[in-house]
Amino acid sequence: MSFRKTAPRILVCSNLKLFSSFFTPAQQERLNQIGCWERHASRTVDGNLRRKLREADALVTTWDSPVFTEALLQWAPALRMIGHCGGEVKRRFARPLFERLTITNAPAPMARHVAELAVTFLLYYAREIDHYREALRQTSNQVYQDLHLTGAGEQSVLNKTVGLIGLGRIGKAVVELLAPFGTRFLVYDPYVAQRDFSRWPLQFTSLEEVLKASRFLIVAAALTDETRGMLDRRRLSLLPRGAAVINVARGGLVDLGVLTAAVLRGRLRCALDVTDPLEPLPLRHPLRRARGAIITPHVGAISRAVRQDIADIVLADLERFFSGEQVLNRVTTEMLDRMT
Repeated sequence: MSFRKTAPRILVCSNLKLFSSFFTPAQQERLNQIGCWERHASRTVDGNLRRKLREADALVTTWDSPVFTEALLQWAPALRMIGHCGGEVKRRFARPLFERLTITNAPAPMARHVAELAVTFLLYYAREIDHYREALRQTSNQVYQDLHLTGAGEQSVLNKTVGLIGLGRIGKAVVELLAPFGTRFLVYDPYVAQRDFSRWPLQFTSLEEVLKASRFLIVAAALTDETRGMLDRRRLSLLPRGAAVINVARGGLVDLGVLTAAVLRGRLRCALDVTDPLEPLPLRHPLRRARGAIITPHVGAISRAVRQDIADIVLADLERFFSGEQVLNRVTTEMLDRMT
């Protein structure tokens, strides 16, 4: 499709397969109604892309789009808006771009799905599923007799306390999903206003106190300069023996080498949906086969339904912007310091 001079000119930075996973035919038609759009698949800023940027009024980006420096303002003199299909924009666009352009993102549809995965990991570990799977792989039914005679320990999250680092969108969704279980939370998040959560079963305390008391620890914080590597050797050592570290946020929050060693020794367990910067996790990495470890390939919000909800949000902000209305999901420079 070629740009028309009478309509907003929208450049979509995505390959066809990824673009189609976000935008259904109906959503592509909706994009047609907003303006004249063209798709470009380059993952780097090459000469062909720069030529296309010269006429663009807006960009639609995905996680395979190029990282744009401040030079984007020179390459795209007519550019006024960027709608990002996803949540993470801090590392994708140079900070001055947020001052000169309207940049929106769409993290909301992902949070509840990522929280659901965290809860799945939590319940799996709380009910000791690995232990029973291993017992039933043996050529013995002794586990039935043992349980019949002595019962089991506290294999539940019903009315129990769970450690939670980060009370942003994902953390809040975790709390909401576990509300029917009567689960209480020991929370570390120095950035939230505690009074806003008075109706929830939360106790705010220091990171060290959360770690010392957490048999199950859900990591849902943003990755910033301050939080990078926050779960280092010293802090991981504070967790009780047998504790499970559940990370559905960013791999960079945890020292993966230290955690791996603790899991291989049997001191800790882990469930990781994220392992960046080692993502994909190397084929021979010991956590891929370690007892006491669950690794999933960044599937927290992977469903196409989530992507299409994201596309709806991006389309709605494009419609608002080019109708002269205020967008709903603008990212400002003030927001960047607390974002991943």
